[in-house]
Amino acid sequence: MAKKWIGIGSILVMLSVMIGAFGAHMLEPIIGEDKISVYETGVHYHMIHALGIIVIGVIAKVFGESKLLAWSARLLFIGIILFSGSLYVLSISGIGPLGAITPFGGVSFIAGWICLAVTALKKV
Repeated sequence: MAKKWIGIGSILVMLSVMIGAFGAHMLEPIIGEDKISVYETGVHYHMIHALGIIVIGVIAKVFGESKLLAWSARLLFIGIILFSGSLYVLSISGIGPLGAITPFGGVSFIAGWICLAVTALKKV
């Protein structure tokens, strides 16, 4: 589990850098300042939660694996897809109803961090 999540998290960090660079250098002149702000929010949350996935992998290595810890990583991963992914598509396409998906990603992030907190408190 540890290797898998560290690897996945590392790939997600790399993707957030690439997506962010694409937005800053190629996309901003096309979609404008308002929409690039939405896009940048997606990149920001993508990066933070990808780093969180790496941390979860390291914690699994140090403290041992658990189902709750695995769910923590899964939920952060799902959150990146739903939250950041919906913001990327929304900012590029302008399709407003896609904004309805974003809160599900936020809930996934929150649930993932709760799983991590419970795991940490159980290990203390």
